[in-house]
Amino acid sequence: MKKYKDLLSKNNIAPSFQRIKILEFLDKNRTHPTADMVYQALKKKIPTLSKTTVYNTLKKLSQSNIIAELHLFENEIRYEYNTDPHIHFKCLKCGKIYDLDETYDHYENNFIDGHKVIEHHVNLKGICRNCLEK
Repeated sequence: MKKYKDLLSKNNIAPSFQRIKILEFLDKNRTHPTADMVYQALKKKIPTLSKTTVYNTLKKLSQSNIIAELHLFENEIRYEYNTDPHIHFKCLKCGKIYDLDETYDHYENNFIDGHKVIEHHVNLKGICRNCLEK
């Protein structure tokens, strides 16, 4: 818990119990959950937790670049603790989203075709290895 308290404090965010637990959940469950998924997972452990607290906390954490707010594939927002550049892969069969520990860097010196690249996102769709084995 100290790790999360320190991270929040370093970013001028008061380390409340709910914020620490939300951050800890995202770190330990790298499943790209929606805000509602976070709420559903934590409400049993924290009965006083409200959806508003979850939404506000996720917004504050993403604005501080502690977590990433993802707009992947559908019209839903997902969140993740991994803010390093990587590729996302979504299984069309089970709906899970996986991080691939690779980056897409087919450009030189942060430029591609005369355009300066500030950030990039690569999202792939297909059938995951678990679903292929079934």
